Amino acid sequence: MFNLERWQEIFDTIRKNKLRTFLTSLSVASGIFILVILLGVSSGIANGVREQFSNDATNRIQITTRTTTKEYKGLNPGRRLQMTNADYESLNNKYEDQIEYKTSLYRNWGGQVNYKDKQGSYRIEGVYADQQFIENATLSHGRFIAESDIAESRKVAIIGYQMKEDLFPDTDPIGEIILVNNNINFTVVGVYTDPGGTREESRMFIPVSTAQKVFNQGQNISRIAYTVNMGKDFDETAMLGAQMAASIEQDLRTRFVVAPDDRVAIRVSDSLEQAKPFFDLIDTIKAVFWFIGLGTIIAGVVGVGNIMLIVVKERTKEIGIRKALGALPSEIIMMIIQESIFITSTAGLIGLFLGVGLLEIAAPYIQNDFINNPTVDFATSITTVIILVISGAIAGFIPARRAANIKPIEALRDE
Repeated sequence: MFNLERWQEIFDTIRKNKLRTFLTSLSVASGIFILVILLGVSSGIANGVREQFSNDATNRIQITTRTTTKEYKGLNPGRRLQMTNADYESLNNKYEDQIEYKTSLYRNWGGQVNYKDKQGSYRIEGVYADQQFIENATLSHGRFIAESDIAESRKVAIIGYQMKEDLFPDTDPIGEIILVNNNINFTVVGVYTDPGGTREESRMFIPVSTAQKVFNQGQNISRIAYTVNMGKDFDETAMLGAQMAASIEQDLRTRFVVAPDDRVAIRVSDSLEQAKPFFDLIDTIKAVFWFIGLGTIIAGVVGVGNIMLIVVKERTKEIGIRKALGALPSEIIMMIIQESIFITSTAGLIGLFLGVGLLEIAAPYIQNDFINNPTVDFATSITTVIILVISGAIAGFIPARRAANIKPIEALRDE
């Protein structure tokens, strides 16, 4: 219930102690300001790390096979392991419930591509439709590979933006015919961009079935890539990815009869496993920043508590008269705590707004490999507000209890 007289008393007390209240409020405001800036920096570091891992899907598992380096079960080292469509289909069926996106891939590293009088050497990759999402590729023109393209082995191509700039600087490439290796015509049906930049945009995607035919590879594939279904949080997704990667590796070791300690022959890389140490470090940095920020806030709260103790001492006689006239201890406690919460919350909100405002102004200018767009989200802002209210209540509780325990007779004798 709103009590006008109590608020008048609070503002009257603040007016009588302007300098003391200002200095204490400054310590609280600076504490919240520092906490917000530190949390914004930790958020920026997290964004920077995520940016480094954004070239491909974060939850990606990639499978490649090479040459064996160890003798195993009577088989000599030096065997070239070759995956085929059958291996891809077998893994798809076994891990169907865990897979988000999937593709097999055949890669030609030095394909010659011509368009009229322009030509260049580019990486040509035969893929499935899901490659768009596994690579985090974004279509800027046209479309990506469709299932019908693969089923009918169509000669269609999706080129990277750098290829478009090289071969079609002043022409819309959609629908144009390009010549691959001087003897095979492909129709350009799409142009994509990739967060990996120029290197990743100097590629051409074609249906995997088409690649196997035009490059005389039969059923052979170069690699397999999956993304894992996301769990409830990062840790659960990382655990699921690690389990799936380990199981796939064991399946392929059994399939190709590879020694358990031959780390070269079969490689199953898990991007989440690679990213986990970095995100763990970010969590540690954030925890340290919270510790520093809360320590600064505590220093300000102690100052508020000291102010309220002085206020109680100065108003001893007044409090004694209130109690003699029938004021309840709970009313005295609420009077002191309300004043403490008001001072703490007002100062803290000023620090919060200044911190958020500074981050909003500075964030667009902070873009590098280590920190990117440092901001504080809504949930963090609400958390700091809750911290302010709780801190104010704690700061005023001890002085309030002392005020409530004042005996009217002793208070009236106080000078």
